[in-house]
Amino acid sequence: MDIASAGYISTRGGIEPIGFSDAVMTGLAPDGGLLLPEKIPDVQQELEEWRALSYPKLAEKVIQKFIGDELRPHTLRNLIQNSYARFDAEEVVPITEADDVYIAELFHGPTMAFKDLALQFLGNLFEYLLEQREDHLNVIGATSGDTGSAAIQGIRGKDNMNVFILFPEGRISKVQERQMTSVRDGNVHAVGVEGTFDDTQRLLKELFSDLDFKEQYRLGAVNSVNWARIVAQIVYYFYSAFRVQDKNGKSPVQVVVPTGNFGNIFAGYLAHRMGAPIDRLILATNENNILKRFFQEGIYKKGRVTPTLSPSMDIQVASNFERYLYYRCGEDAAQVQQLMEDFRRNGRIQLSGEDPLFASGTATREDTLRIMHRFYDEHHTLVDPHTAVGLSVAEQNRDPHLPTVCLATAHPAKFPEAVKLALGTAEPAKHPGLDTIHEAPARHAVIAPEKSAVADYIRSAVEH
Repeated sequence: MDIASAGYISTRGGIEPIGFSDAVMTGLAPDGGLLLPEKIPDVQQELEEWRALSYPKLAEKVIQKFIGDELRPHTLRNLIQNSYARFDAEEVVPITEADDVYIAELFHGPTMAFKDLALQFLGNLFEYLLEQREDHLNVIGATSGDTGSAAIQGIRGKDNMNVFILFPEGRISKVQERQMTSVRDGNVHAVGVEGTFDDTQRLLKELFSDLDFKEQYRLGAVNSVNWARIVAQIVYYFYSAFRVQDKNGKSPVQVVVPTGNFGNIFAGYLAHRMGAPIDRLILATNENNILKRFFQEGIYKKGRVTPTLSPSMDIQVASNFERYLYYRCGEDAAQVQQLMEDFRRNGRIQLSGEDPLFASGTATREDTLRIMHRFYDEHHTLVDPHTAVGLSVAEQNRDPHLPTVCLATAHPAKFPEAVKLALGTAEPAKHPGLDTIHEAPARHAVIAPEKSAVADYIRSAVEH
């Protein structure tokens, strides 16, 4: 049974099931929850058929499971082919090996970050659905660094869409900021928020909770609260596991995931539930380790955001954690709603029990720099600071029985300051796609971390 035919529901239980296309266009559920399929498909009988597929062909198979008959096969195929046409690696996600770890390079898209793997698809999907509906959309996103530029590249210049990206002013790398602010298309709006990434996520949720404003200004979500983002990310878990299995006698794998917002690793959780040959997910955090503390102590407690060398993970409130919480609570939407209300009031959730699928660890600033230096010195492999966090936590979780895959989430050229700290020079951190952005004219607005400020900016831009 295709689960899309059964529909999508909210983690908080406040809506009737909706179809896949409506789930994509809705973004955040009207009751404030996140959308999930009513059932997760079991694909264990199809694994051998999928194993030898190219990345785009595998993406068709995986994504189709969540669409049912809402898109014709040739339509989905075209969307996927167009989405990966701009990647600079033929296999889309190359797998390399260093230090007994397999590194899945997720950064070969137009903005050199793993977000491209989902946001190129989502931008094309939005465009197709809007054409079918003869509609328009104002897409809103919050970014801790990479989501914003990937969303902009997925949507820039497309008809019937504007994209508004909120980012924490002064808290992302200079390259990440320039990738957004140097794009001059008229439908692109980069907006610096005087606060942290958690402030930008809060503003996004407040806007979507204002149902009148959301409807009047046709708001759509580009963050991983949008279900299509998660679906597209599931693909590389299957792909990486298959490729590493082929080199290790079909042994299951463990996957190390640098994560801050829980969207990336939640896609891995779903891949495991679907039947991917993944025995363990290892959550890797920097000093902002709210997620590590939850998986080790059962306490999800908000703290202060600490700026680090891996800014895309400088997060204390992980928006996708609610989706995992739904399954951890036995799919009890009422309990999820109560827990999220408790968290809103007290900044704290506590759950008993453990999930044996997950391990976790933290990498400090010193760990990050040490790994970056060692991999370059010993393996001639340059990694960005987020990937270095993953590789450091991989060291902490060696398992002789499970091959280890570490997700490399960004190209090191996006973080030349961190590379210089680690190696003494930024010279190796080069990418031709970044050569022109530093000299290009840039523009962005700066606003207060208040819902009214964001709403006024959107209203002014749309009605201009």
